[in-house]
Amino acid sequence: MHKLPIKLYRAAQVRELDRIAIQERGIPGIELMSRAGYAVFQCLRNKWPYARSAAVFCGSGNNAGDGYIIARLAREAGLSVTVYSVSDPEKLTGDALTAYRKFAEAKGTVVPFQSDLDIETDVTVDALLGTGLDRPVTGTYADAIVFINKNQKHVIAVDIPSGLNADTGNIMACAVKADCTVSFIGLKQGLFTGQAADYCGEIFYASLAVPDDVFEAVPSRTVRVVKTRLPNRESYSHKGNYGHVLIIGGDLGYTGAARMAGEAALRVGSGLVSIATRPEHAGLMNLNRPELMCHGVENAGQLQALLEKADVIVIGPGLGQSEWASDLFSAAMNSQKPLVIDADGLNLLARAPFVKPNWILTPHPGEAGRLLQCATTEVQQDRFASAAALQAKFGGVAILKGSGTLVASDHELAVSTSGNPGMASGGMGDVLSGVIAGLLAQGLALKDAAQQGVHMHGLAADLAVEKDGERGLLASDLMEPLRQLVNS
Repeated sequence: MHKLPIKLYRAAQVRELDRIAIQERGIPGIELMSRAGYAVFQCLRNKWPYARSAAVFCGSGNNAGDGYIIARLAREAGLSVTVYSVSDPEKLTGDALTAYRKFAEAKGTVVPFQSDLDIETDVTVDALLGTGLDRPVTGTYADAIVFINKNQKHVIAVDIPSGLNADTGNIMACAVKADCTVSFIGLKQGLFTGQAADYCGEIFYASLAVPDDVFEAVPSRTVRVVKTRLPNRESYSHKGNYGHVLIIGGDLGYTGAARMAGEAALRVGSGLVSIATRPEHAGLMNLNRPELMCHGVENAGQLQALLEKADVIVIGPGLGQSEWASDLFSAAMNSQKPLVIDADGLNLLARAPFVKPNWILTPHPGEAGRLLQCATTEVQQDRFASAAALQAKFGGVAILKGSGTLVASDHELAVSTSGNPGMASGGMGDVLSGVIAGLLAQGLALKDAAQQGVHMHGLAADLAVEKDGERGLLASDLMEPLRQLVNS
């Protein structure tokens, strides 16, 4: 196994990598298949060293060929192995047929799958469907997936869990819930967003010794976000070196959102943070965080001086959609300062869309649907395409929040895999806006602030749940972990 690479690929791109490796680099297909089978078997042994039996579920394509190789290796290692085939193995073609016949020659057992089978096994290998799946799973394949999910304890998926779309991360009617997945040659982008987190388990990667120049021949603009270290601070620096963030929000009854965004910006290192809010809130908002400079503003005219002093503007947390909110929103849009738009700022933008090159939009799927004038379900059908569409329509950088948050910029589409279900609570987006703004204020470029902000936000939540668990996690619980992360 190798460290997970940063680049991600669509299924068609991985097929092209396969083609180049086989046809142009002269690596026999059966050799790649053998390496894939060996990689999965080694992962199986490492993860479950005391396993004494394995059930291998095989389909009708090359994924099945991998499965027959895994079955043969497991049998040679002394495990009790049975292959359950949902398709007549004699109808396999090419390398997959070769792999099956080698297993048959070794006196391996193949049983036609039936949903009423009684199977007792330590480990189940999912080699039913590969990355070419482009329609809902039905019939015997669906029955086999339901059977695996219902009856087995430990499941390892070959390349991708059967039923998961390799490009979108969506479930095609049903999918195998694996404990781990071993992905080959090119990491599939669908493993890292959408519904995939509930189906892939731990993800491992095997390059199958494909030469580096093969990957150079198939460029990809999709990457995983990895944490980068912030620059060390000079001893003689002062607060003015680390930027001034202005948070605009906190309509009547919504003080918490702007307050949390402001503290998050401070916790990641912004030198100064001001909050422009309703006059009724200004004297109360910083009672337990006196470092925040809170200003009551009635209208855009009173906001102007604060806009001029700021280096970065966040608008939206608790903003509402009142006449007051619209007035402040228009004033912020006329500023040339870098902007982070969240919550009701996005809803106001959806009413009158326009383009800016120096802003970061942070919608969840519902807000993204309003911005793209489509249903939330349509946004979620292909999160990669939706994130790219947001960026193309509005410019700057677009973030599509959710499991496997996406960050779309001019030339790159990044996915962050940090975070956990405990983040499904109010205020998390407000904290994210503050984090991103705080990084922008310290000099990070738009794309870097968005990517690192999203990733750090998720990592902070992961740290926060280590002791007490996911349920009951509050947005404010992220503040201390954020401080730890920016200093690590």
